[in-house]
Order: sequence, then C-alpha cells, then structure tokens
Amino acid sequence: MAEEDHDASPERTLVLVGCGKMGSALLRGWIAARAAARYCVVEPEGPPPGLADAPGVSWHRSPEEPASRLAPDAVIFAVKPQVLDGVVPGYRRWAGPPTLFVSIVAGKTIAGIARGLGPAAVVRTMPNTPAAIGRGITVACANERVTAEQRRLCERLLAAAGESAWVEDEALLDAVTAVSGSGPAYVFLLIEALAAAAEAAGLPSALALRLARATVAGSGELARLAGESPAQLREAVTSPGGTTRAALDVLMARDGLVPLIERAVAAAAARSRELAS
Repeated sequence: MAEEDHDASPERTLVLVGCGKMGSALLRGWIAARAAARYCVVEPEGPPPGLADAPGVSWHRSPEEPASRLAPDAVIFAVKPQVLDGVVPGYRRWAGPPTLFVSIVAGKTIAGIARGLGPAAVVRTMPNTPAAIGRGITVACANERVTAEQRRLCERLLAAAGESAWVEDEALLDAVTAVSGSGPAYVFLLIEALAAAAEAAGLPSALALRLARATVAGSGELARLAGESPAQLREAVTSPGGTTRAALDVLMARDGLVPLIERAVAAAAARSRELAS
C-alpha cells in the first residue's frame, strides 16, 4: 500500500516535450490517472484542442521557458524523429540522477539520446498507434543509470497508453518496431483487403467495410480476452471440409500468409536497424 501511495505522489512533476497525437494522448491519460501534480508541456504550436485549460498543466513554447528551479521527475520526448537530435540538448540542465528521460521517438537509440544529454537515466520506448485510445502496447529498454524506482515510474507513465513490457537488449527493439510498432498498418491493410474481397464477392461497399472492420476488431478482442491460443481459436472456427477450411487452405499454403508476414516483419526490422542512430 505504501508503494502505491508513493507512485501516486502529488508532488511529482513531469515535463512533456511535444504534444501531438501521441503526446496529447499520454497527457490526457496522466491527468485522468493523476500521475503527477504538475505537467510542464513544451509545444511550439501551443495547446491542442481541449487541453488549453487542463488542470495542473502549464504550456511553454521553448525549453527555456520553464523555471530554472524546476526539478522534474521525468522528461518525456514525444517529438518527430527528424527533430529529436536538435531538441534534446535543450533539456541537458536536468540530466542527473533525480530525473528520468523517456523517449517515445521511433528509431533513436539510447546512445543517440544520451549524446545530447550527457550522463542521464534514459529509457527508450517503442509504442504503437493504438496508444492514442489507451489500447496500445509499448516496449521499453533502459540504460544502466535507470533505477528500479524510475522503472516503476516509467511503467506508470506508459500505463496511460495501454500495456507495457521491458527488454534488456536494445537490439530487440528493431523486432519490436517491426511487429507492434508497424503492426497496426498491417492490420489496417488486412481490413482494406478483406473489404475489397467482400466487394468482389458482391457485397455493397459500405457493408463490406463494416463487416471487415467489425470482424477484425472483434476477433482481436476475442484473442486478447480468451484463454485459448490463437491457433486454438482458429481451429474452433474451422470445420473439416467447410468454408473456413477452404479459405485457410489458400492462406496457409507454402506461399501464403505466414511466409509473407515473416518477410514483411524481417524487412521492417532491417529498415529499423538502418534508421537507428
């Protein structure tokens, strides 16, 4: 119970750098969960709609604006990858044991972030777009300066976006990027393809898209909540000699969906390694 009270410390201060789609989703989640008492948001474009008067939030257009005496518990970078290198040094004054730095920026390594900060506790994360509705999954990797308490703080912050997990080997984040980071695009393509196939089979376009969306969303939720493995769930739908079996014979052929997904994930992981800096 004492640890829970500590995690909900009303004295906590967070600095959020960037408040686009992902940053604003995190901020809304933190406010709802009372993750901190004070939020300093640095966003050159100003507050996004609906957040200008959010409780406990101060808005700043540059890293120089927050008070120099501020001692944040965490600084979270939620900016575009192409600008991160230029943004990070502006927060170097807080690099030190009390402050945790968390990056949700794709393709930027811990070493690359630390170059702009100097000695600092850094966590690199790979979220995915369902985080915008609190249903994402984020995988994190910490450097040796991150304490156990700071890991717990990071988990609490990431909980605003959905589930979280840790890897100790940063190289694994390339595979994570290829699976969960890029994965939503694969699922959206599946919805597109299923809807197009439904139209080709004669269904009206609006109904085809509705069926595709609902089927993928419902099946995903069933897979998340059910105690059975995906293979067991698939087998439960598949009757010998039935319609599902006919379709799966195509999808599970030697040149079918499984090897195609393997090649796609391998290509994404290879590109992630190329982009890392």
